[in-house]
Amino acid sequence: MEHEQYMRRALELARQAAAMGEVPVGAVIVQRTSGEIVGEGYNRRETDRHALAHAELMAIDAACRRLGGWRLPDCALYVTLEPCPMCSGAIIQARIDEVYYGASDPKSGAVHSVEQMFALPYNYRPVAEKGLLRDECSALLSDFFRDLRLRRRKKAPFGEKK
Repeated sequence: MEHEQYMRRALELARQAAAMGEVPVGAVIVQRTSGEIVGEGYNRRETDRHALAHAELMAIDAACRRLGGWRLPDCALYVTLEPCPMCSGAIIQARIDEVYYGASDPKSGAVHSVEQMFALPYNYRPVAEKGLLRDECSALLSDFFRDLRLRRRKKAPFGEKK
């Protein structure tokens, strides 16, 4: 039940991103021994105009600042979408023990989908579990992209497709 509580917070953050016009991805880092949330983030690439402003990286940055170091031992990451290669690399570098994600990303997921970075022979290998609140996470993303396509169609001149 605890896992769902943290993923629900990640979903709240993802909804904040969607309200800003960002792809709705939210992330939460929890210190496992205390159960305390030590870092949070959501997608801000469009808002910040920055390629590195992924939810996971924002949460890792906040957790590092809060805990006072670049290693995040005894921490778990909850994220609504399967991490990409960049975020998976940051998770490995930060030494996060566990990763729980909701929706799979068949186009750029680097945990189980396109690549399996946590299974490669790096010096650190997080444990990952997919599908936590998958339906809610997937629906949030699907609804966002459906609405985005509808908005784009409405802006297209009559008879033209965008």
